[in-house]
Amino acid sequence: MVSNINQLLVQAQTAYNAADWSSLIQYLQQLVLGSDSQHPEVVKNREYLLTLAISVLEMGDFQQRWEITKVLTHLGNIAIPPLIDILEDEDAEEELRWYAARTLGEFQQPEAIAPLVELLKTDEDEELKAIAATALGQMGTVAIAALSELLKQEDTRLLAVRSLSCIPQTETITPLLSVVQDSQATIRTAAIEALSSFHDERIPTVLLNALNDIAATVRRAAALGLGFRPDLREALDLVTRLQPKLYDFNLDVCCAAAVSLSRMGCNDAAKHLFDLLISPQTSTKLQLKTIRALSWVGTPSSLEYLQTAFNQITSETLWQEIATVLGRVQKPQTTQAVEILLQILRLQHPATEIVNIKSAIALSLGQLGEIQAIEPLISLLADSNASVRLHAIAALKNLDSEVAHQKLQQLANNTALTPDLQQGIAIALAEW
Repeated sequence: MVSNINQLLVQAQTAYNAADWSSLIQYLQQLVLGSDSQHPEVVKNREYLLTLAISVLEMGDFQQRWEITKVLTHLGNIAIPPLIDILEDEDAEEELRWYAARTLGEFQQPEAIAPLVELLKTDEDEELKAIAATALGQMGTVAIAALSELLKQEDTRLLAVRSLSCIPQTETITPLLSVVQDSQATIRTAAIEALSSFHDERIPTVLLNALNDIAATVRRAAALGLGFRPDLREALDLVTRLQPKLYDFNLDVCCAAAVSLSRMGCNDAAKHLFDLLISPQTSTKLQLKTIRALSWVGTPSSLEYLQTAFNQITSETLWQEIATVLGRVQKPQTTQAVEILLQILRLQHPATEIVNIKSAIALSLGQLGEIQAIEPLISLLADSNASVRLHAIAALKNLDSEVAHQKLQQLANNTALTPDLQQGIAIALAEW
């Protein structure tokens, strides 16, 4: 084994002398990442291996630098000082410093914090500062104190908030709460987004206040954040508080409110979404979001609202969206969704004259997995449009391939069927 390790060391030196960085990476990976990484001979040569790895980082191309960072992190804390040297070298190329910052974040060691913080304070390169902020976020709890200090300075506050948002620890809540009323909307938004991931009693009130912020990005973040707290629906009257945001002058806020109301999972939320959907002032983009939101509510009344809307609206785009989302409804509401789709077919709704919508209905019936859809789907095999027939075949296979196939075989010789249906069944059997 020792001779094998010595051979790899010699090969690594030879590759270094020839500036063959790809081969050098392979040898270093075998020595540092392989099963022999703790062998005394490898441990004894760790400083030497570090020198070789740093050479690849300095001289390699983008991909080679990416690969060597794994070697550097496995070499341990001895890699921190040379990486800090690279980071602090203002004359070094930007990509090299970028990799040094990124790799330092992997170590989660206190000694790597100060140089990253200093870079955030002094460097003018925004991209490099963003990488340093991400690296600090990766360090987790050890970096919280340093990042909290950066919140006190206006020029580093935003990056500090973004770094803290990468640390899923409750210790970040207090420093984040300190900037929720910052003068910069970007900072307020970042803080609200980060706080929304925590279930802490101090946060809901902050989110409710942020619903009325002058900045749309903050209102949107607050609306989405409250959507993660359906457990507080009644205690904070969240449906009533979110409903006005469906009519916010900013479309993104409206869409966020629709999504969050869908997560409340109650009939009142569904009613507000339905009213928005059928309002002539509602844009198509928001109507599409509202249709999806109604399907996510997942109550019988929310599906009834979709059925009512289908019968009231005249937009082909919205008809197709309703037909599509009904196919994604989860149990226990799948039977109801199937009944709505079958009724659309039975009543020969004007939407069924449109190929794309009829195809969407067929596809949804197949996705819902309810066996009572087999015969209506077989009837669609008589359709004059090839796309509708193909979607019906695909739906039958998806629904219950074996049962559907048996049913088609039984009908194949039934001369009482219309010629169109006979032909459709023949095509389906050939497709099977």
